[in-house]
Order: sequence, then C-alpha cells, then structure tokens
Amino acid sequence: MRQFLSFLLFIFCITTINGQTTLQYTLKVGDVFRIKQNAKQTIIQELDGSSHEIVNQMNGILEFKVVAIKEKNYIISLTFKDLNLKMTSSIQGELMNVKAKQVVPGDMQSSIFNSILNSPVKMTLSKNGDILEVKGGDALVTKMTAASGLEDDFSLKMMKKSLETEFGSGALSNSYKQMTYIYPTKKIKVGDTWENEYKGKLAATTVWTLKALTLKSATISGKAVVSMNVVEPASTMNLTGTQNTYITTNRSTGFMSKMNVEGVSKGASVMAQMSDQKIPTTIKSKVTYELINE
Repeated sequence: MRQFLSFLLFIFCITTINGQTTLQYTLKVGDVFRIKQNAKQTIIQELDGSSHEIVNQMNGILEFKVVAIKEKNYIISLTFKDLNLKMTSSIQGELMNVKAKQVVPGDMQSSIFNSILNSPVKMTLSKNGDILEVKGGDALVTKMTAASGLEDDFSLKMMKKSLETEFGSGALSNSYKQMTYIYPTKKIKVGDTWENEYKGKLAATTVWTLKALTLKSATISGKAVVSMNVVEPASTMNLTGTQNTYITTNRSTGFMSKMNVEGVSKGASVMAQMSDQKIPTTIKSKVTYELINE
C-alpha cells in the first residue's frame, strides 16, 4: 500500500512539473525579502576619432516587506538598506565615490544618499509582478533635496528635478519592474513563451520563456528590445538595443532567487554646449540580483 501511494505521489509530481501550471507571486503579510543588487554600466562616447568612457558602479541591499493585501494585489514596503555608488571617467578620473552609510562632513553627495537609507516607499504589486503604483518616491526626493544643504530656491528646484528622474515614484516603478514583472497571466508549461512591456526612461518589450520547472524552482529567460530616452537640461540621449535576462524563482513565493540582466544599446547623445552635435554613444550594462535571506 505504501509503495502504491508513493507511486501515485510520483505520478502527481511528474504531472505537476510537466503539465500546465500558474506562475505568480504568492505572498503573505509579514514576508520579507532582502535582495543584494550589483550593477555596472559602461558608457562609451566617440568624437572625432577619440573615445570617452564613463563607468558607473552601484551595489546595495533592498528590502521588500509585504505589509498588506488589497484587492488581490500586494502592498510592499521597499527600503534601501545600503547603497554604494562609484563613477569614473577615462578623462577626468574618479567623479563620485559614495558609501551611503558613511557620511563625510561637508560632502553633499554622501549626505544626500545617506538620507535614502531606511526611508521606505510603498508599491502595489500584482500577482504577475506588474508594479501598479508607487507612493512615497516624491517624499523621498524632497528628503534627499533637503539633505543637500542647499538654500537658494533655484538650486533646490534644479536638484529636485534631477533626483526625480531616478528616485521619484514613477522612476522607481519603472526601475523595479525589471526585477518583478516576469510572469504571464495564463497557465503555461515548459517551453511556452509570453510577452510583456514597460515604459519609462528605459522601455522594454520582453519575450519570456519558461526554460525549466521543478517542485521548488522555475527557470525563466527573457529577450528584450529596449529603448532609452534620457532628456536633461544640458543633454539628451536616444539609444536602442537588446537585453537578456536569466532568472531562477522560488515556486512557493514566486519571488526570484537569482537574476542576471545584460544589455547593449547604441545611439547618440546630444550636448547643448556643443551646438547640439550628435555624439555616437554605446551603453553596456550588467545587473545582478540575489536573494540573501532565503
């Protein structure tokens, strides 16, 4: 009898793995996920036979905490627990080196980024990972602006406008969709594909494929066509390219365990101080996310 039950369980497991299944987030209030993020972005600009290379490096720890469930969506508290930023130029050398936990007296940048830590924003996450709304990003930008120590109204407004492009509610929503918006709205099996898209400064249309499925994990790959449209007072940047994503997720929660994202985009930058001359520009990026409290 015991062997017969074991055989039935085996058949059930095989059917579950090989048949159609629903992949989605299945979270409960109180769940906490800590993610270690590492990112490297290389910007290469070519002008009259010479090149200028800027390397941006960022690493940090993000905490996602489920604080409520509303209309079948999850209300998530997102908190930066650590953040380190470094920017170098092949021409000018080191441009920035900030560790948010270490405030350097008189260093505006360290004060600004220190103010990010432990200041949560709220996001509404659907079961397929689409971020429907972010609240608190604008308040975070106001806090960062105040931490700058600037006093004249014009400089404060300029800084606030600049920070909104990275840390405003809309910017945070678009930024973290790359990490969460990965699931289809229908049942699938191994080998099936589905498509989604998100917009913003970085817009992407991604075709996802379920590569493998076990009782504990799902493996998903994504191939995306991306476009980047950055408009700032002194410059604009228009690029198009591709992005490849590889993800391992936890079947019980739907939250990712590991994710690698690599992309290359090409196009042109236009500098106002250079009479709007177009400068050929390439951006190479690699971002990794890893769950560290599993």
